[in-house]
Amino acid sequence: MKYKIYWLVFFTALWNWGTASAVTLSAHPVAKDVYAFIGDTGMRTYKNEGMNANSGFVVTKDGVVVIDSGPTWQVAKEIHRAIKKVTRQPVKFVINTGGQDHRWLGNGYFKSIGAEVIAARPALADMRARGDMQLQALRQTIRKKVAGTQPVYPERFFDRSETLQLGGQEIHLLYFHGGHTPGDSVVWLPQQGVLFSGDLVYVDRLLGVLPFSSTRDWLASFAEMEKLEPRLIVPGHGQVCDLHKARRDTKDYLALLREHMKQALEQGADLQAAITSLDQGAFSRLQHFELLNGGNASRTYLEMESE
Repeated sequence: MKYKIYWLVFFTALWNWGTASAVTLSAHPVAKDVYAFIGDTGMRTYKNEGMNANSGFVVTKDGVVVIDSGPTWQVAKEIHRAIKKVTRQPVKFVINTGGQDHRWLGNGYFKSIGAEVIAARPALADMRARGDMQLQALRQTIRKKVAGTQPVYPERFFDRSETLQLGGQEIHLLYFHGGHTPGDSVVWLPQQGVLFSGDLVYVDRLLGVLPFSSTRDWLASFAEMEKLEPRLIVPGHGQVCDLHKARRDTKDYLALLREHMKQALEQGADLQAAITSLDQGAFSRLQHFELLNGGNASRTYLEMESE
């Protein structure tokens, strides 16, 4: 009898361990009918299931609009579970704010429940180019937790802007110039004064300049966002913030990179000299500074060298 009890306890604990290992998301109220999921500010890990970014949703009397579908089918399903704790309204639309995995690889789940997926047109080429690579990287990190995930592309696109009118809510989808990725866009809620910036805004952690990023376009997009004068920003990474903090952690950093590299190129400095002479210490307070600052500097130099 004691052996039966032992095995029952063992398998119960094993089942509970497997259940507890699943990522759990909570909807954080941002404004009336507006909610955010604040992801891990660390790197993608088995524990966070690749959900190291923010997403959110808007509730209307005629349905829900989701902003970014998460990195996998399972995370998208968890997003939906958390939404259902807030409202019984169905998810009508999903907006992908860019081509990074955590912005769109959960699309398959939401399409399976009947939602229409929308993105800025420039995001599609980026998704097609990098989707399989992103999925393979996730398989290496989160292994079986990627089950069911496939690259599922948006079915509806906008070029510069589109306004969704749903249940009394006015939801503006805006594409400026891209930046972190070529298809980065924002979701603007003028009634609440809330901006979902996608990866155009990083706070609390250092942003990443990637080989396909454009710091020039990124700053131009930021300037367009500023004109909206948002009351609150749900950044791509980090805590909900105001425009002042977004400027301090994103705009000021990008401006530093470009101003320094412009001067270095004008003086004929090579890549190593340009990096060595760059003082990024004012941003050392941000998470991942040591990991990312060197790559950010070198990629900005190479980008500006070819401009």
